[in-house]
Amino acid sequence: MVNIADNLARMRDDIERAAQVAGRSPDSVKLIAVSKTKPEQDVRAAIAAGQMIFGENRVQEAKGKFAKLREENPNIELHLIGPLQTNKAEEAVKLFDVIETLDRPHLAEALAKAIKKTGRTPKFYIEVNAGQEEQKAGIAPGELGSFLNFCRDQCELRIEGLMCIPPQGEDPAPHFNRLKEMAMHHKLPELSMGMSADFETAIRCGATYVRIGTAIFGARNT
Repeated sequence: MVNIADNLARMRDDIERAAQVAGRSPDSVKLIAVSKTKPEQDVRAAIAAGQMIFGENRVQEAKGKFAKLREENPNIELHLIGPLQTNKAEEAVKLFDVIETLDRPHLAEALAKAIKKTGRTPKFYIEVNAGQEEQKAGIAPGELGSFLNFCRDQCELRIEGLMCIPPQGEDPAPHFNRLKEMAMHHKLPELSMGMSADFETAIRCGATYVRIGTAIFGARNT
């Protein structure tokens, strides 16, 4: 039986310890509880334990799960951490506070149109394909500057940070460090990087958000 409250308490302690080891304030790192595939009751258990930032992969799943929860808990901060199709842009803008997977011009244009239509202005992180893996989404590191300018100047999107998922089986530190360097160069304050297996490394490398699912909610439902 998974005890979500205990897992959250342990994870908060681990994050605080990792931040202190890195010489950082624990308040500089926020925890995104990745609730994708998990039922509403698990999210409610996390909320009861004081968690208010959640990450979801799919627009429709999040809409069904969080519609009532957000009415009851207006302080919830909801992040989209999965790929976004352009035909879901308007729904995503209505639902999410942060969209972390902005990765192509056509999507940026669709999001800009959705913002004008809905009047809602979420924050955006650009997803960087840190390992330049063909099978992964994300903008190539060398294209970040031009894409960022397009998002800001042409689409008038509120770009706050960068996100990455390093290649599986590789040391994540070089990828995390490179993302931090890119964020600093472009004066972006937020870095979403690090998951259950590598969040301590991510914190050492400057993460401001870590995305934790399994260590909180247990094995993912399929």
